Amino acid sequence: MISVALTIAGSDSGGGAGIQADLKTFQELGTFGTSVLTAVTAQNTMGVRAVQPINIDMVINQLEAVMDDFSVGAIKTGMLFSAEIIEAVANTLARYSKYPLVIDPVMIAKGGASLLQQSAIVALKECLIPMASLLTPNIPEAEVLTGMSISSLTDMEIAANRFLEMGTDAVLMKGGHRQDTLFAEDLYISASGEYLLMKSKRIDTKDTHGTGCTFAAAITAELAKGALMSEAVVTAKQYIHAAIEDGLHLGKGNGPTNHAAFRNRSNAKRKDVELIGKS
Repeated sequence: MISVALTIAGSDSGGGAGIQADLKTFQELGTFGTSVLTAVTAQNTMGVRAVQPINIDMVINQLEAVMDDFSVGAIKTGMLFSAEIIEAVANTLARYSKYPLVIDPVMIAKGGASLLQQSAIVALKECLIPMASLLTPNIPEAEVLTGMSISSLTDMEIAANRFLEMGTDAVLMKGGHRQDTLFAEDLYISASGEYLLMKSKRIDTKDTHGTGCTFAAAITAELAKGALMSEAVVTAKQYIHAAIEDGLHLGKGNGPTNHAAFRNRSNAKRKDVELIGKS
């Protein structure tokens, strides 16, 4: 039987991020994708024109409809927009059995538009992060959530440990925004003591729209199929590297990644990511 993954996120009319990116990624990695829509955006590669949140009751009804019928193997959250939606999602999920929960704390779109209300940050930290199996912040998101400046690998380690103190089981710190390294370095640390630094070459491209959504969705798909968290994170790193490197060159702004690249590359894909454990 095919594994089922669930995404709880916003819609991207441009198709490169959000629900659309998640479902494409689920499909590419051999899982059946289900979804709960939290907001609709009028969006393309050049930016977000408008955001319309979904009614709270409708968000809850969508989530209950999926959870009551499908044997969901793993769940990810993306754009949740407001404190009310975050609280509704957390309270509804708490009524169901434990499952791997990947939280991508989406805050700002590539074009700079805010995708999370300021009042929602407290709800995210207090209601949802303590439920997380994995938290996947990029550096700007981590700086907002921890209140610290992050510019080095040491800073990433400190921030990751702060997130563990908030209650998440593990953290994937995405280091693409750092300026002090020639590589894209992502750091995985778990509460049980796992440490893994994943390095890949930087790619000179503007086709990076939806990378965070896609990365987290790839992890979720692998977890739904039964992979260990550390295994899922490594596969997802390989998946997103291929998706960025083999960009589609669509749109006039920050174009979408190529969600089919990982499958198209077959066995050639794994050499692009170097794995470094803690000595």
